[in-house]
Amino acid sequence: MPAPMREEDFEYLRFERDGDVLVVTVDKPDDDLNKVDAQMHHELAGLFKLLREEREARAVLLAGTERAFTAGGDFGWFPQFSEPGYAAEIRLDGKSIVWNMLDVHLPVVCAVTGHAMGLGASIALLADITVMSETARLGDPHVKVGIVAGDGGTVAWPLAVGPQLAKRYLLTGDPVTAADAERMGLIVESAPDPEACVAAGLAWAKRLAAGAPQAVQFTKQAVNAWIKQTCGPAFDLSTALETVTFASEDFHEALAALAEKREPRFTGK
Repeated sequence: MPAPMREEDFEYLRFERDGDVLVVTVDKPDDDLNKVDAQMHHELAGLFKLLREEREARAVLLAGTERAFTAGGDFGWFPQFSEPGYAAEIRLDGKSIVWNMLDVHLPVVCAVTGHAMGLGASIALLADITVMSETARLGDPHVKVGIVAGDGGTVAWPLAVGPQLAKRYLLTGDPVTAADAERMGLIVESAPDPEACVAAGLAWAKRLAAGAPQAVQFTKQAVNAWIKQTCGPAFDLSTALETVTFASEDFHEALAALAEKREPRFTGK
């Protein structure tokens, strides 16, 4: 078994401390959209394992850069999912990301400074407090590339807005503005720009860090236990079915359409 990752092991994540708050910034070199590739996926899995072991901070702030928190999967990575066994292996890391995030004892605040799509949206919606810049968009476009919303979307969205509104956005892949996200209860606060978004997120993190640690952490633990008990079967089913759709003709058609800059022609195969 590989050794747990340390702060200095991460290439795409930056760690800073502001008093009792550990600030983690997603910042992928040479990619201002912070798209998820194999390395990013691996680092996100390592991050939440690392946060479970954090003993100095009393709250965590997750933030992105100006254009994106993370704008979803890197299309250049997707062809690897057709390799035998690859999607099943990534599925294990995907479950590790969501379940370890829910098991982080510290309150986690997410500052959606820029676009949060797919896995990025799921992380944002599963945080304990989420704030969002008005310049950002939040969405889960899995279906637009012919695959199941398996990165936690089928857990995070129904929890936030109920089954019908969740299906409205998961089945279309339509993005949500900060104003709509706040109105629907997806987030707790919007901010005019990325800088103000980070400031608002830090204010929330410091407020939670100033609370009685055991009371805050144990209350979070109890709520997240309900989330895991309620949503575990749906999460496992969605990730298994996502693995199936990676082998579909529609997925390959979506990749071809993206490369050729045209609309995909889905056939259901």
